[in-house]
Amino acid sequence: MITPYEQNFGAEYQHLMVSLGQEMRRIIRHFGVDSLYGVGGDFAANLIAALDREGLTVSPASNEMHAGFCACAQAELEGIGFCLTTYTVGSLPCVTAAALAKTEGLPVVFISGAPGEDEVYQSSIHHMVQPGNSWRAEYDAALHAFAAIGIRSERLQGDRARGQPNISAYRFFELVKHAWLHREPVFIEVPRNLIFALTQPLSLPALEHLHGPELVFAGLTPILETIVQKLRRARAPLVYFGVQVRRNPQLTRHMHAFCHRFRIPYVSDWFAKGAVDESDPLCLGTYNGVFSDAATRNYIESRTDYVLDLGSSIIPQDTASAFHTGTHFIADFGNKTVVKSTVPREADLIRVLEGLIHADLVAYDFVAPIRPPPKWVPEAGFDFNVLADTINQVQTTQTFGTVFVPEVGNSFFASFGLRPKASEIGFNWLANPWYAAMGTSLPYARVTAESVRRRLASDRTVVITGDGGFHFQLNELIHFQKQSLPVTIVYMRNDIFHLGKGGDGPIYHCSTGAFDVLQLVRAYGGEGRRCATIAEFTAYYSDCLQQNEGIRLIEVPCSLDPQHQCREITLLNLYIKSRNGDPQAILQWEAFTRVGDPLSVT
Repeated sequence: MITPYEQNFGAEYQHLMVSLGQEMRRIIRHFGVDSLYGVGGDFAANLIAALDREGLTVSPASNEMHAGFCACAQAELEGIGFCLTTYTVGSLPCVTAAALAKTEGLPVVFISGAPGEDEVYQSSIHHMVQPGNSWRAEYDAALHAFAAIGIRSERLQGDRARGQPNISAYRFFELVKHAWLHREPVFIEVPRNLIFALTQPLSLPALEHLHGPELVFAGLTPILETIVQKLRRARAPLVYFGVQVRRNPQLTRHMHAFCHRFRIPYVSDWFAKGAVDESDPLCLGTYNGVFSDAATRNYIESRTDYVLDLGSSIIPQDTASAFHTGTHFIADFGNKTVVKSTVPREADLIRVLEGLIHADLVAYDFVAPIRPPPKWVPEAGFDFNVLADTINQVQTTQTFGTVFVPEVGNSFFASFGLRPKASEIGFNWLANPWYAAMGTSLPYARVTAESVRRRLASDRTVVITGDGGFHFQLNELIHFQKQSLPVTIVYMRNDIFHLGKGGDGPIYHCSTGAFDVLQLVRAYGGEGRRCATIAEFTAYYSDCLQQNEGIRLIEVPCSLDPQHQCREITLLNLYIKSRNGDPQAILQWEAFTRVGDPLSVT
């Protein structure tokens, strides 16, 4: 029987046509991805059947939001991420992860199954967001929800004319390409009757050809010449880099080569942490005004005479600019050049760095600031105040890299004191800057451990979490158990939500002393130990990383006493209280900023 397509375009064209599901699988693989994260459902069943084969795996998550978080981590580590859920009841819970991807500039493709085109506008479907007595049939709730947070959203469509094949595969490719090029999420609904229907055949271009035409902006040469002239006049220049550099491995390599050729120190903003080897003598770690390491802050604010700002945020954001406390020296420093990319994949910044690498400059006489060794005794209590220094010390004897995955809250801010070495997978610190809800660290750690295993790397995965954040997501441990993924969890326990705590009401109490976390870990096939001193923690933490098998959890009893908090947490809690109008906190913060000595805050 001659099909309408063959009758219209001939037998050869008919032979080239494939199903939408086949093309979707080929497109996803074309972008270098071999797994999607998702939760099944009736409207997604055809998608799963079409995608979960021939080198592509649909990996389960414990819930839809975690599937979205896994896809966010996949975008961080692999360059693009994919999440698959069913219609509305599955896709709407992913809006939180989509907001995270939108905020952090992550190319995540959220794919949702949908009713067939022959099912819509006929009757109310059981997944629809409406009561049974509604006058209105709302089929586009998820499309509207994702679009409301600024995400490009589209439902694919089937044939519209006899003999004219649909363009659903082409639209899918264009949406995925948009996410990849512009580093932002997209949302795609796929009607279930289209999955096995034929679509236009595609000839997929190589990824390096997706950038489009050559740069249309002029003026890169004058920018480069201006930077070179300012560098020639400087005695102590500094490279300050942001998230645009972190997101682009090629750009990170170029910056590293430039700094090392001319011995120029470099430092990241908080959003860009995790992209470089912080044990490198030229690396000053992270800078964020008053919340910075004392040695880093002193060097930058007393010696630096020129700053080259590469790819930091276009719009100032409180988390990356000392929470607008007025203490961010670089933000207000006059002698600097700010270069932020405005084109896909930071092609303009790459051009600038390529020119700087070959510039006619003389190497600088940089001397790294001296950091005094931490003062403690092994028998002293282990808490947030010594967490970073202790782990940094253990790291000096390790022959492998570590990817630290801190959870939102005290653990996130305490982890800025970590100075992680280079890792084989390219990232050594992975977190969302608390724009999403709590509950990202275990999904992020799962994808990290999978990436380490897939690349046959020697890196270790370490989660640092409070008890509140851990309880948001501990059901994700089932996938560590199923896949035998190694992870070490540093569980800082005080049974409350401490960061920004403004009272003693029930809302701040996240756990109870009767909860036995070690017994829970054993149920997931892991093991754990309670470590109260620096010596106990150091010994067991070192053993966990050395063995690198299964789930290991270190329970650390934490104190609410201010002397046991790290300086970042102490300062941030004081600042939050002052901004919330607490009279005593206002006076303390004003006194502190007048003195300007972060070590004097109690």
